[in-house]
Formats: sequence, C-alpha cells, structure tokens
Amino acid sequence: MKTDKKQNQYRVNEQIRVREVRIVGESGSTVMPTRQALDMARQQGVDLVEISPNANPPVCRLIDYSKFLYQQKKRAKEMKAKQVKVEVKEIRFGPQTDEHDYQFKLKHAKEFLEEGNKVRAYVFFRGRSILFKEQGEVLLLRFANDLEDCGKVESMPSLEGKKMFLYLAPKKAGVAKKSQQARDREAEAKEAKEAARQQKAEQEMNADAPANGGLFANAKISADALKKLTEAEDNA
Repeated sequence: MKTDKKQNQYRVNEQIRVREVRIVGESGSTVMPTRQALDMARQQGVDLVEISPNANPPVCRLIDYSKFLYQQKKRAKEMKAKQVKVEVKEIRFGPQTDEHDYQFKLKHAKEFLEEGNKVRAYVFFRGRSILFKEQGEVLLLRFANDLEDCGKVESMPSLEGKKMFLYLAPKKAGVAKKSQQARDREAEAKEAKEAARQQKAEQEMNADAPANGGLFANAKISADALKKLTEAEDNA
C-alpha cells in the first residue's frame, strides 16, 4: 500500500495529458509539446515523469521511473535515520524524597536530556501529603536548577490535581544511537583499513630492501669488504 501511494504521487508517460511540458535536465530546461517529450523518452529508453504538476507548464524529467522511485525511497530513509525521535520521559517524586533517591533520578534525567528527550518530572501527593505542596515545588525547582547545563524549563511547577508537574526540554539535539549492527560494520571497516595500511607498509619495506637476500646480503657484502681491506693492509 505504501509503495502504491508513492507511485501515485507522480504522473508518468501517457498519464500526462497536458498539451506541453517543460523538460529539465543537466543542460537546462526546454518547453515542448507533450507528444514530442514522450517520443524523446522512448528514444532514450526512459520515462517522462511529471515532477511539478502545478507549474505552468508542468515540469517533467526524462528518467528511469523505477530508479527514480528507488532513489526517493532511499533518500527518505536516510532523512528518517538522521532524525532524532523525541520522547517524553517521566520522573516521579514523592513530597519527601530522600537524597539518594533524588540523585538516582537526577542521573536518569540527565541521560534522557542528553539523548534529546524531554523530561516531565512530577511530585505525587498521596492523601494528606498535599499539605506539603510547597515542599514539592521546592524539590522541582532544585531539580530544574541541577539540570540547567543540559535542560531548559518549558513550564514552571504547576499543580494539576494531586500532581505537581515540571517540564524540561533538552538544550541541544540528542545524538541518535547507532545500532549494534552499524557499530560492528564500522569496527570491521576500521580493522580492514588498518590491515591494508600494514600490508602497504610491508610492501614498501620490501621494495626498498636490497635484492638477493635483504639484510643477509648486506651482511655478506660488509664481510667481503672487510676481508678485502684486511688483505690490502697485509700486502702493504
């Protein structure tokens, strides 16, 4: 169903029933009768695809329609992958939350904000604890102050029924988490690159080394030279 919807976004070939169209390409644009544009498409083995139907005349391109749809789908997928999905994470407090519990929840809230998510923190007043609403407000204001490096207050503490809410938004966009498969591919590519670098270095060392035995040849040459020098000194 999604593919059919995508395909129906564009009119192709005989579906284009206007009298003339504007053909755009790398060399520029040209207005011509639609029939002539269809003939050009057939001669080139491609399709006449209407890109901007509301233009006057409509703008078309001579392209492979199947390939065009594939590229559109791929581009949309890449754009979606780059987008960070913003979620609203909840942090719940009691009006008399102890320090250990407070620090634990503060740590989680920082993680949520750094990932690009919003945080809705609230104090739940059970029964007669509503009498401590000022204490709950102080707690939420402290919470906002402790998160000022990574979050900004969207709305100040407000009481709604038995809950007092505080809304925080991330100061900067979160970084989309990479999947394990993507991390594995990056690691494999890094290893392959390092192996290729080492292989190239070894090839360069072998190319620079003297022929006929490398270091052993050098040792033999030095021994021969020393022998000749000694004989020359004896003869002298």
